[in-house]
Amino acid sequence: MKRILLLFVSLFWAFVSHSREYHVSVSGNDSYDGSPAKPFRTINAAVQAAYPGDTVTVHAGTYREWINPVRGGESDSRRILYRAAPGERVEIKGSEEVRGWTKVNRNGVWKVVVPNSVFGSYNPYQDSVFGDWFNDRGRIHHTGELFLNGKSFYEKETLDKILDPVPDTMIMDREGSVYTWYCESNRDYTTIWANFHKFNPNRELTEISVRPTCIYPGKPGINYITIRGFIISQAATQWGAPTAGQVGMIATHWNKGWIIENNVIRDSKCSGITLGKEHGTGHNVWSADKGNIYNDGNIHYIEVTFRVLRNGWNKETTGSHIVRNNVIFNCEQTGICGSMGAAFSIIENNHIYNIWTKRQFAGAEIGGIKFHAAIDAIIRNNRIHSCGRGLWLDWMTQGTRVSANLFYDNDLEDIFLEVNHGPFIVDNNVFLSRAAIKTQSEGGAFVNNLIAGTVHNWPEPNRFTPYFLPHSTDMAGLTTIYGGDDRYYNNIFIGPGTEKTGENENYGLKGYGNARLPVRIDGNIYCNGATPSQKDENFLFFPSHGQGVNLFEEDGHGYVILSYDSSFTSHRVKTVTTEMLGKAKIPKADFDNPDGTVLVIDRDFFGDKRPPDGNLSGPFINVLPGENKFRLW
Repeated sequence: MKRILLLFVSLFWAFVSHSREYHVSVSGNDSYDGSPAKPFRTINAAVQAAYPGDTVTVHAGTYREWINPVRGGESDSRRILYRAAPGERVEIKGSEEVRGWTKVNRNGVWKVVVPNSVFGSYNPYQDSVFGDWFNDRGRIHHTGELFLNGKSFYEKETLDKILDPVPDTMIMDREGSVYTWYCESNRDYTTIWANFHKFNPNRELTEISVRPTCIYPGKPGINYITIRGFIISQAATQWGAPTAGQVGMIATHWNKGWIIENNVIRDSKCSGITLGKEHGTGHNVWSADKGNIYNDGNIHYIEVTFRVLRNGWNKETTGSHIVRNNVIFNCEQTGICGSMGAAFSIIENNHIYNIWTKRQFAGAEIGGIKFHAAIDAIIRNNRIHSCGRGLWLDWMTQGTRVSANLFYDNDLEDIFLEVNHGPFIVDNNVFLSRAAIKTQSEGGAFVNNLIAGTVHNWPEPNRFTPYFLPHSTDMAGLTTIYGGDDRYYNNIFIGPGTEKTGENENYGLKGYGNARLPVRIDGNIYCNGATPSQKDENFLFFPSHGQGVNLFEEDGHGYVILSYDSSFTSHRVKTVTTEMLGKAKIPKADFDNPDGTVLVIDRDFFGDKRPPDGNLSGPFINVLPGENKFRLW
């Protein structure tokens, strides 16, 4: 009997541990078994079948569904993998096609009446974008969108603005801004008017957003999932405040260990990927408390942070995601965001652009990447451009490293560091926007960067923000931002030319002259109108040197041309290490690696080794006197 029982147990575990591959095809049927010969029709049918170790392979076509994983993997080595079939184009859309448009007038205005049964339990044309730190600019913005051949239209608040649209001259997409729509919705029907100009919407691909997300588990506890190779678009996502449940087109829902890789993520009403907070510890708590005891978002977020800690926020249960090799664009809030859930994660090799380009609404949570509490996160080798803010690290940035990223054409700034106590490290980046760095933080180390924009720093005496024991979420205390305690080693600062530099524009580090906490500044080069701090040591200063920055694209690749004076290449500097950087003053923590090992910044922007005795300032080590051409992508 024991032998029979042992055999049964062995067979059972062999069955459950055997990895399977399920197939999904637009020609399949959900009553099939998911085999190559009998694939499922929907991805959600495969979701029900998949267990840890399994793979779901989705074949070419468009899938209009909200994928809601019901279980995750067991570990990093026993994941559930959802992937597009190699070499096949697989689209997951939060939209539906809509036909039956009727022409209203000769100016290109059409309308369609959509039964509300199309939307199920959620109608994006009855829901408006809303949340803490959201600015509606005095009008309603529905979470839904209208698309013509993949391009989103601009919603207007009155029908008159559809009949006679006026270009928005304050944005880049002036021509696109006259393609407009307006909606009205009652209990049974939603009516949409749109100005298609010369297009007949019944002969084109015309779509409206109907789902609030594309990939999002309905509950926490769905860990170790991989999402690979999809084109994901057109969801009616809601504003993702740090005090709210954050749901983008791909949303991890407070889980651990997801890998999101090699996807194209585009056209989200708000956010592309969210790694953030769930609803249970608070959802737009500041807005809900307006007019009560206090009207301070800072206090509300502190309360939320304590609730999240009581809910088990730590490295063992949350975060540790990898987001890599994705192309993310046309999102009106963020490409990637996360409140506390991005801790211990790696964000690498992503191309993020055209974030907040329509600019119909605004708010304090907008950026190519916007993280709160990016504890021990690594953000490296990303290309971030044509956003308002490129990278925004807000509150509790500790143990974080921002390395070898390329920023340009961001019209607010490339990186904003808000009310953090550090330690955090910003090294080997290329900052090419007019405003490069804004820091309302302390405890930062800026090492071997190329900084061709302004640097602005200031204290924050009115907000108490948390800091932690090293490499953990164990809160050590709260205090205000004094300002200072930063390190600037071995950077190259380039101004726009002395004749173009305004008196109040901080190209270089002169703004650190009044920092309250001590600063360490050494080994930097300043040229073309950039000026050093009075606290600089071992620096080179070329106020009139014609060292401009020329970034251009050629044959699909991006290049930058820099001219190096011979003194630049003979200016030797020390390789920066944990020992050189010391400890961040407030948290009393080392500038080290996330695993606690000693940090040595001995690689350049391209990953090339820096010689121990011949290190140079700036992000590039292989340079010669004269003109140098670097391929950046």
